[in-house]
Amino acid sequence: MSEIVFAYPKMFYLLLLLIPLIIWYYFRRHSVSSVQVSSTASVEGLPVSPRQYLRHLLFIIRLMIIALLIVVLARPQSSNSWENVSTQGIDIILAMDVSSSMLAQDLKPDRLEASKDVAIEFIAGRPNDRIGLVVFSSESYTQCPLTTDHTVLTNLFKDVKSGIIEDGTAIGVGLATSVKRLKDSEAISKVIILLTDGVNNQGVIDPITAAELAKTFNIRVYTVGVGTEGTAPYPMQDMFGRRYTASMPVEIDEETLQQISDISNGKYFRATDNNKLRQIYYEIDKLEKSKINVKEFSRKEEEYLPFALTALILVLVEFLVRKIFLRSVP
Repeated sequence: MSEIVFAYPKMFYLLLLLIPLIIWYYFRRHSVSSVQVSSTASVEGLPVSPRQYLRHLLFIIRLMIIALLIVVLARPQSSNSWENVSTQGIDIILAMDVSSSMLAQDLKPDRLEASKDVAIEFIAGRPNDRIGLVVFSSESYTQCPLTTDHTVLTNLFKDVKSGIIEDGTAIGVGLATSVKRLKDSEAISKVIILLTDGVNNQGVIDPITAAELAKTFNIRVYTVGVGTEGTAPYPMQDMFGRRYTASMPVEIDEETLQQISDISNGKYFRATDNNKLRQIYYEIDKLEKSKINVKEFSRKEEEYLPFALTALILVLVEFLVRKIFLRSVP
């Protein structure tokens, strides 16, 4: 449930100024100059004019206006209570190869875009999981740390392009970066889904060493080799800038990927087309789940407008009462 909080609650000390105003008004009303008359018998019993009561209404309205302006200065805001919610899920890091070979078109429209599309579908189907994204080529970096905010994760996924890192394939470095993101997780099940289409040829960390590191932290690694058998069409450009398609051999180090999965108690998959890639993610989707804590909260909203509008309305009311009902005759 939402509740009203104030950004500057100390502003309410200004309400103490109303006390001397009330005292001033009281003594001012009783210090009006008097006129001596011989008798008041002629006016006794006459009904009291409404003007007698309305004259105090103006002062009350002005006090209310001052109080409302002080509330506006205190900046009222609506905010939902923060709550820790226990939910079911696992911690998953998606480690994706973004080297230039991922532009091969044996998957449609190419390996990289097909991998992104299927991964985004996978993310949408697991709303309770904490999922992060690591991209690698000759180096690696974390595109998105573990999060349950899948909207942000999906947007960051869409920004992944080939060429954002110097070309190469550093499988060991990509895996080690993923392990670093998961090693402190308290989830019962910690998983890395590592997707690549090549052979480790860059980086200072050997893939097998990184797999042993994953095993140390009880992280299972599911490796996915992406690419058809034999050759695959690959977009090229000649010296004049003209684009054409050439057939390039598909080289995936399946032996190393299989070893990585065996060491970490995971599994190796080969995705030769879009449908097989979807089937792989569907199988991983059957993993056991563990409880994680998610802190839910809502963004604060400014709520001063109703108080400011009420103060404005009271200003108009005070003006109308003073000019119409309490108008003085010269």
